[in-house]
Amino acid sequence: MTIVIKNAEEIEAMRRACRLASEVLDMLTPHVRAGVTTKEIDRLAHDYMVNVQGGVPATLNYQPPGYPPYPASLCTSLNDVVCHGIPDERPLKNGDILNIDVTIIKDGFHGDNSRMFVIGEGSIAARRLVQITYEAMWKGIVKVRPGARLGDIGHAIQTYAENAGFSIVREYCGHGVGRRFHEEPQVLHYGRPGTLEELQPGMIFTIEPMINAGRRDIKEDRKGNRPYDGWTIVTRDRSLSAHWEHTVLVTDSGYEVLTLSAGSPPPPDFVTPALAAS
Repeated sequence: MTIVIKNAEEIEAMRRACRLASEVLDMLTPHVRAGVTTKEIDRLAHDYMVNVQGGVPATLNYQPPGYPPYPASLCTSLNDVVCHGIPDERPLKNGDILNIDVTIIKDGFHGDNSRMFVIGEGSIAARRLVQITYEAMWKGIVKVRPGARLGDIGHAIQTYAENAGFSIVREYCGHGVGRRFHEEPQVLHYGRPGTLEELQPGMIFTIEPMINAGRRDIKEDRKGNRPYDGWTIVTRDRSLSAHWEHTVLVTDSGYEVLTLSAGSPPPPDFVTPALAAS
């Protein structure tokens, strides 16, 4: 597939879809607390996306080649789960860290984002992993501008995370997004500056580093006697993993983060207001 350059009408449609995806996370935030199950979080999100926003949960029954149909309206990745965790009946408990990944289809366009949540106080180590991962995502975002390269984004994320003592998951990456859930280009969260595709105005893609507290190695979740569900991926050493995601537009002068809403966490201090609004 080639990279799709969005026109003005498509960009506006993506703005709407992405804002809605972020507003799902705003709505869920007060419900993400100890004692609540991820199944209940999924139910709330499904009802909101369908009955309030008039959208379609993109993950529900999503089935790329080689996978079973995904059975929920969002992904909930808990503690050592790197990505694609399926909501279940286990209640959240104090000290957990949770990624909620939401993609909504609105008027044929996909809005895709995720946030981390620390349940209760959380350990210093867990909170640091979550914060460094958030900052690493933004280190990549601020590299976005016409003429830059995808390798610039990956290098900035990798350098920041590894300097903090963490490791980058390499098997999963960001991606183009629009009328299709997953489009070109692939957006690696590691790499060398000045390499890979050149960024052009009208490109829209996700930046979504998955960063582990321990080693970067991952595996399918076959813990206990449960058969593999076909989706859930965990850290091989069972260390904690964190994951943040924004969808970003390349503008004529820089970037626009499309998945921002009233409840979005503020950008880190190193992101200047002029940059964030460009």
